[in-house]
This record gives sequence, structure tokens and C-alpha cells, in this order.
Amino acid sequence: MSVRLVGSAVRECGLTLIELLVAMVIALVVTLAITSAVIFGESTKRTTTSVNDINQSGSYAAYLLDRAGRSAGSGFTQSGDLGVFGCKLQAKRNNSVILPRTTVFPAPFEKFLGSASNVADLRVAPLLIGKGQSSDGKSDVLMMMGGNAAAGDVPRPIIAAGASANIVRLDNTVQIKKNDIALVSRVDPSGTSDCLLEQVDTSFVDSSNNELLTLNGMYYTAGVGTTLASLAASGTAYLTPLGNYTANNVQFQLFGIGPNNTLVSYDLLRNDGTDSIQTLADGVMEMHALYGLDTNGDGIINSWVAPDATGYDVLTMMKSANLIKQVVAVRVGLILRSATLEREDVSMTIPAMFSDTDLKRDPVTLTGDDRRYRYRVVEFTIPLRNALLLLKS
Repeated sequence: MSVRLVGSAVRECGLTLIELLVAMVIALVVTLAITSAVIFGESTKRTTTSVNDINQSGSYAAYLLDRAGRSAGSGFTQSGDLGVFGCKLQAKRNNSVILPRTTVFPAPFEKFLGSASNVADLRVAPLLIGKGQSSDGKSDVLMMMGGNAAAGDVPRPIIAAGASANIVRLDNTVQIKKNDIALVSRVDPSGTSDCLLEQVDTSFVDSSNNELLTLNGMYYTAGVGTTLASLAASGTAYLTPLGNYTANNVQFQLFGIGPNNTLVSYDLLRNDGTDSIQTLADGVMEMHALYGLDTNGDGIINSWVAPDATGYDVLTMMKSANLIKQVVAVRVGLILRSATLEREDVSMTIPAMFSDTDLKRDPVTLTGDDRRYRYRVVEFTIPLRNALLLLKS
């Protein structure tokens, strides 16, 4: 018996060419939409991150400057009239002269004070502003000097010189410790006297009825021209403890704007042993500052003065104890710029600065690629607490 198989034709199903093309178009559109969303999200993320970065940099830079400014004058403000304010500073480190120096400061501070001869005439002051004395000539330079008020601010009269050049006789040595850093100054009506940075010997131990203080160590100097012995023998000299070498709390610093929009500092006393700058914060494009002056001694700011105003330039200020005492605050303005170059123009101007004073800095019109960055202006006022406390005491 034979079986006959009867097959029916089976029709195969699939996509036509037109359907396939339509599916591809839909897939491409969806892919493009997703890609655009991702790109937009990443662009927004970069912009947000960039803005957050400059805000954080601005806050950190303001904190560093505020901390240094509030400590300016710590340790030596009460000695201002005892030959400290405006005195020409002599200092050695490890027996090498660091102040006065014979060359300009390292960049970006090479224009501070104007010349090497002026740098060699550097004076002591809690705060000085060098108008436009950064490398690019746009930003100001701040000089802030301070110590540890808890360990200083009590000037001790030097009664006489000791048996050797590094020994002085004080009225007392109470609370002076080994490795303390001190200023030796002399009352000088002309205001042109030198002052010496000194260090207490590591073997010194305070004891009752002890009047002799031995100076030695990393920052000891016998002095050149104006010597420690001559100051001690003058009868009008004082020793003012500033802080301690081991604690590293004596900070004589310059602040300015360095390369690549960075806030940098320079240690005048070279505590780290180098003659180089230190980078503190990124994204800081420019720095400007004003003096807050109290001209009648009531502890209230009478006026804001530009550091290039007649009679208030840095060279005049640093040599006048009376002008130095008038400075009770500093107004600082920072221009911050983002690191991200946007695809389109996002900033037409840099905002105004110091608008609530008579020294308003007008908005700056931007051109070219500068418009593709984002800018912020941060302003803050730093009171010089030690100067204010002295006026109220």
C-alpha cells in the first residue's frame, strides 16, 4: 500500500525592505535623541562642576586671606610705637641673610615695591598693599605680617647688653621659651631705625629672677650696620616675642596671583628653607584691595582708600608708623574664572567690584574667547583685630 503525502505550500513571513528602512530610521532618531540628552546632561554637569569649583576656590582663597589678615600684627602691634612699625627688618636664616635681600622677590612678586633697592628697604607693617604689582600688572599684592598673640605682644625693655654679643639683659624673662622668635627694635623719633629678628637659644630655661636672655639658633643675627649690641646699649631698645620657631606661627607673607590663575604666597622668612612661592588656590584670576582707614582713633573706618592714592602708595605707607596705625581693615575683591571653555558666549562682562564705596571698579567688557568662560566676583572685608584692640585698649 502506498501513502501519498499531500503538502501544502507554506508562506514564509518577514520584513519588507520598506519596513526595515522605517525601523532603521526610528532607531537612528531614538539613538540621536538619547545621545543629545546625554551630551546635554554632560555639558550641564561640566558647567555645574566648573561653577562649583570656582565657588569653592573663591571660598577657600577668601578663608586663607581672612585668616592671615585677622592675624596681621599679632605679636607686635603693642610695640608699634616702640620702633617696630616702619622699622627696616634684618633677618638671617641658618646664618644666611634673607632680609634685607639684594634682589627682587621671585615671580609673581618681582614687581613688589618697584625695584631691588626698594626691596632692600622692606619695613615691618601688619598690612601693606602693592597696587598692580603682580607680574601681569593687573592684580594687587598683599603683604601680611603676624605672629602668635598669645605668646607675644608684650614688649620687654632691654636694660643692657650681656657679657657676649648674643646675650641681652631684660627687666624680666617671664614666659619666654626656648626657640621663641622675637623682634628687637629701638624707639627712634625719625622712624628710620633697623630692627632685628632673633631666636631664643634652645638651651634657655626661664627661672625666677633671671634677667639674661641668650639668643641663638636658626634665626639669630648679630646684625649688620645696626647690630644687636648697639641696640641693646642704646637704652631705648625693646624685645618683642612674636611666636615660636618650632610651632611655626610667625608668618610674614606675600599674597598675589601667579600663573594659570592661581593664588600664591611667598614666605618672607623662608620657614621651609626655600626661596620659592607656594600655590594656594586655583581659579583666581585677579585680586584687588583697599585700605580701611581710621583717621581719628575711634576704632571706626572713616574711609576706604585706594593703595595708589597720593600719600598711600606702598613705599610711603611702609615708612610711616602713623599711617600704618590708621589701617584697621582691608577690603579684598577676587575675580574668579572657570576652567571650562564653553561652546558659546556665556559672559559679556566681569561684574563690578567695590560698588558700595567711592572707589567702584566698573564692569569690564570681555571680548573673544574670554566670553566663553564664567566669572564670579568675591568681596570680603578683613578687620585687623590687633589694630582695633589696640585702639580700644
